[in-house]
Amino acid sequence: MIKFIENEPFSPIQYTYEVDNILFKGRSSYQEILVLETPDFGKVLVLDNIVQLTQRDEFFYHEMLVHIAMHTHPCPKKIVVIGGGDGGAVREVLKHESVEKVYLAELDKQVIEVSKNLLKFVSQSLDNPKVEIHIGDGSEFIKGVKDIDVVIVDSTDAIGFARSLYSYDFFLHVKKALKDDGLFVTHSESLCFHRDVTIEIQETLKKVFSIVDLYSVPIATYPGNWWTFSIASMKYDPRKPQKAPVTGVRFYDSEVHKWCFLPKTLYQRIMNKELKW
Repeated sequence: MIKFIENEPFSPIQYTYEVDNILFKGRSSYQEILVLETPDFGKVLVLDNIVQLTQRDEFFYHEMLVHIAMHTHPCPKKIVVIGGGDGGAVREVLKHESVEKVYLAELDKQVIEVSKNLLKFVSQSLDNPKVEIHIGDGSEFIKGVKDIDVVIVDSTDAIGFARSLYSYDFFLHVKKALKDDGLFVTHSESLCFHRDVTIEIQETLKKVFSIVDLYSVPIATYPGNWWTFSIASMKYDPRKPQKAPVTGVRFYDSEVHKWCFLPKTLYQRIMNKELKW
């Protein structure tokens, strides 16, 4: 039995996976790419020795990344997904019948190719005619689009080389790309291990958007487990879904939408740095 030890440089712990087979190992222009077959988690996508998704629990992450914003907007039609070359976020977006166009901006073309070949459980929607794939820097792509209803960032860690996707300038360009009632969402690290990063992302978003909030979900795959998502809007309160849940989801529903947000008193204590651990 092969063992894979994750090397997450921003985490104080390391996960070890038992591996039945290495399905793919290669290096793109940007990163090392691994696809592992494991007995407990199914297929696992690893970028630069950091696990990005597992077949067993990826739906928790992708559903929660996508459906809070997509249900907060009453009729999302044009969507931008930045990162997410594996296809999981696009898969969830296309569960909304109102969607007419999805722009996927992925920096690393090889992630898409590997996912299409080996990770069909997430990549199944990448060939949908509603999807338009752009290979390149998402922070540049966003400058060239407009009248977008929802922008979703599905990047690698905010504390890694995807840092530009969490900057004040990037958030400004997102706001310009969105319609007046558009929404933005991104993952924002673990409150357990990266609380200060989460707070910084929230504070930066508040300089650009009038409505900013934080929600979370437990995800076993990611170190720290208590994984957060930052959502921003100029009109709609993300705590109040505007429509019934779409079909075909496994975890998300109306009750999950309500309880995933931090209680407002707890949120303020964290933001004010009154609660520390």
